[in-house]
Amino acid sequence: MENGGMNNENKCWGFKGNSELTKAADVTIRGVLYMLLSKLNQSDPRNVIPLGHGDPSAFPCFRTSQSAQDAIVDSLCSAKFNGYSPTVGILPARMAVAEYLSQDLPNKLSPDDVFLTVGCAQAIQTILTVLAGSKANILLPRPGYPYYEAVAQSCNLEVRHFDLLPENGWEADLEAVETLADENTAAIVVINPGNPCGNVYTYLHLQKVAETAKKLGILVIADEVYDHLAFGKNPFVPMGVFGSITPVVTLGSISKRWIVPGWRLGWLVINDSNGILKGHGIIDCITGYLNISCDPPTFIQGAVPDILGKTKEDFFTNIVSMIKEAANTCYDGISDVPGIICPSKPEGSMFVMVKLDISLFGDIEDDVDFCVKLAQEESVIILPGITVGLKNWLRVTFAIEPSALKEGIKRLNAFCERHSKKA
Repeated sequence: MENGGMNNENKCWGFKGNSELTKAADVTIRGVLYMLLSKLNQSDPRNVIPLGHGDPSAFPCFRTSQSAQDAIVDSLCSAKFNGYSPTVGILPARMAVAEYLSQDLPNKLSPDDVFLTVGCAQAIQTILTVLAGSKANILLPRPGYPYYEAVAQSCNLEVRHFDLLPENGWEADLEAVETLADENTAAIVVINPGNPCGNVYTYLHLQKVAETAKKLGILVIADEVYDHLAFGKNPFVPMGVFGSITPVVTLGSISKRWIVPGWRLGWLVINDSNGILKGHGIIDCITGYLNISCDPPTFIQGAVPDILGKTKEDFFTNIVSMIKEAANTCYDGISDVPGIICPSKPEGSMFVMVKLDISLFGDIEDDVDFCVKLAQEESVIILPGITVGLKNWLRVTFAIEPSALKEGIKRLNAFCERHSKKA
């Protein structure tokens, strides 16, 4: 026999995979996009148009700042950042993040308020794992970012959804929030600027969120990975502004604003001027979790002070200008596509949610069927809305090269006309 005389063909192994983790992986955006890519017609000579993910770095027009690149080179060449880092992150990097975020806050953050993570993903994993308990639950927006559901499922944290209202600029239904919460509710998640909706919340709405959280005795998890990518009537307001009303845990990264998602440098930051979280041991739990998890690469951490401190304002202005122009192109183009309704013009992040009128299509069952057939026939990848919590909607990414965006909308229009009942 092979394998040292052991026949494994019919062996019943004594271990099993974690079925909850498998289920969690099925609902991630990445998992759905991989499924759609597998449906592409390999004989189609046209380029694939990626309108389904939030990574514009593949396109030449979206490049990170020269100062960010120089910071990485300098960090590597210094030979000071080749070893292990403290599990909470190296001090100069934490100081830099504290200073960067404090620019928009009424209270100055301390480096002790900052925990560096492997992208925003690990920040999500950390806070949800820390909050998970035998009966704990968390309030998540619908539509939202499904990674929260995946992580919550993997650590047995109950999820309860509140709706975002498209007719109100995707504001949170705070009356529903109060109805959903109970004595076991730990936190409410707010994503601003919005993924997947492309909205930017007003100061007043965020204040109401904080006041609702205070009334319920819960903290706010503020996902601000798209911070400052706002180009509409509402400026970006960090949730940490309201840290004196209720504790706020801010999650962010350099991924989107600097167009470097592959560098995997994020943070979890405490905005809690009343010291409530420290009094409940949450800070110690965060540190304890990071002690047994992986750290962001040390040389990336070493570059953080220069990345945050030396990038010139014109880089950010140019990026926001390009994304705004792309948002306008996307909104104007999709408005003319039959069977697709766009309730509001995107004002932030890199996405817009649009509604499918299934009744107008002759052979489309739902949003998943729509996206599969669109990939097969037009080599265009769009995320089905069910992935982010809304059936028969679509999440469209517009932060791509302009000519590719226009071509993608052109193919989308042809697909919808071909499958309409009128055709």
